[in-house]
Amino acid sequence: MPDFIEITSKDNSLIKFISLLQLSKKAREENGLFVLEGLRICCDLYDNTDKFDKLIVSKKAYEKYYEKIEKLSIKADKCYLLPDTLFKKIGDTSSPQGIIAVSKIPERKREIDNFGRYIALENIADPSNLGAVSRTAEALGVSGIILSSDGCDPYSPKVLRASMGTLLRMPIYITDSITEFVNSNGLRSFACVVDETADKITEIDFKDGDVIIIGNEANGILNETQKNAFKRVTIPMSGKAESLNASVAAAIASWEMMKR
Repeated sequence: MPDFIEITSKDNSLIKFISLLQLSKKAREENGLFVLEGLRICCDLYDNTDKFDKLIVSKKAYEKYYEKIEKLSIKADKCYLLPDTLFKKIGDTSSPQGIIAVSKIPERKREIDNFGRYIALENIADPSNLGAVSRTAEALGVSGIILSSDGCDPYSPKVLRASMGTLLRMPIYITDSITEFVNSNGLRSFACVVDETADKITEIDFKDGDVIIIGNEANGILNETQKNAFKRVTIPMSGKAESLNASVAAAIASWEMMKR
């Protein structure tokens, strides 16, 4: 079990580094590291990894969650103890619990199970939507999530909080082109669109190896992606509603794909 190194200065290089990782996608990508904040999600990390880089806790948190923090420290390469006031400078939440873990970003997955069923998100911009989609997908038994690289960062603090640890457990596939990824892996893609001329998703006979694509909140799915999809599908709606929130659409689509 590693000893806890005490840090008291706001000018310490680690304090600046953690703050940068919290704020910057570029910094996370360049360093191959991401930050998790909060006891529950740090425990999820413990359950889903053999080792992580750093554990950083406030003195108040260490006293309050002593047994759990000692357990977390077993898998941390280095552990740090901070005064409560200093911890607040690196926390990403308004009322931090005083627990942060830093872990390596997993290498991009190249191989995919052709017998699985997947949700693909093209240029999803809202971290809350990505987090909500991942939680629903896990609950319904979706095999994994395919993300376009131009969407929001699945390893940003907001996404990780919204996912409540789901993105630490579910397979994530990040690609520059969903169409190329789907085709190269021999999968069938269904572009979910708001268009009465598309096939009703309730009438589709989904099979293993199928992928439902959900598009950007404002602009939907790219025309090129739609053209290359196996089929365009739509969620039947009544009333005056013209469209659905991306996470709601993904939830309905996932249910339809997984129910039979």
